[in-house]
Amino acid sequence: MKPGTTLPASNRPDRRRWLALLAAAAATAAAAPLAAQTLPGNWRLVAPFPPGGPVDGLARLLATGLQERHGGQAVVDNRPGANGNLGIEAVKRAAPDGRTLLVIPAGNLTINPTLLPNLPYNVQADFAPIAMLAKAPNLLVATPGLNVRTARELVVLAKARPGTLSYASPGVGSGLHLAGELFQIQTGTDLLHVPYKGTSQALTDVVGGTVPLMFSNLPGVLAQIRSGKLVAIGLTDSTRAPAAPEIPTLAEQGIAGVVVPSWYAVLAPAATPPAIVQQLAREFNAQLQVPATRESLAAQGLTLWPMSPAELDAHIRAETATWAQIIRSRKITAQ
Repeated sequence: MKPGTTLPASNRPDRRRWLALLAAAAATAAAAPLAAQTLPGNWRLVAPFPPGGPVDGLARLLATGLQERHGGQAVVDNRPGANGNLGIEAVKRAAPDGRTLLVIPAGNLTINPTLLPNLPYNVQADFAPIAMLAKAPNLLVATPGLNVRTARELVVLAKARPGTLSYASPGVGSGLHLAGELFQIQTGTDLLHVPYKGTSQALTDVVGGTVPLMFSNLPGVLAQIRSGKLVAIGLTDSTRAPAAPEIPTLAEQGIAGVVVPSWYAVLAPAATPPAIVQQLAREFNAQLQVPATRESLAAQGLTLWPMSPAELDAHIRAETATWAQIIRSRKITAQ
């Protein structure tokens, strides 16, 4: 199983950490040739969250590349509100001409449709997948006082204390909460979920020792790991992270099936002509393959995860089904 997860609003990196993406976009424009066919000009890339996080940074990277490579104007339209729904609806209603695009994290596409049944959009009916942009690894961390260093040590401890060993998350139904549910399913453990209103509050209590465990994105906790304030138990990804190659995956430690990276994609309105979808897919994949762009993304803890429109569509559908099964079997409801 390869479910995805969204990066909660309170855990988005500071805006300054994403300025490097703009410089990388300029390198993209300089290094790659113009497309054989001119793309429709004057683009609007909708980021349904506030400025300063990975969604905003990736949208600005794409916008700068489009403008430099093809002329015209490309702007980022930050439309926060209603857990991203305001921006998502704006793209849903936009003309399907390839000029209005949605940059979006995984959770809005694969978790919310089951967790929030009255959403004002249907991912499969209302949008055309274009490209997977990047992913960031998540991992399980523990407080030093828990005295565990490996996933197997944690499983032994959790089975000795069923229902009492707690883990924090940024909220019920968040991707990091569901990572914990998946971990319990795969290991046969029973952990106590402690939801917070955002990642910052949850992380503060884990670092302080109030709650001993947490699933988090790697960039958000790497400094605490290297300072000894947190212990890295294992990555919830299929491979080790270039930003922290010393941290093993859970799979390496014998815990299979807990593969939960954060990822980000770009979509268009559903009726966008297939030729434009394919051309935009080629355009964005070319932008992201420029070495300076890859290096800039890696500095933010992101790695490329290229997929064609058809592959991205299949990935969204498969992940949605996986999360739906977990949400229903664990009787998780939004609060």
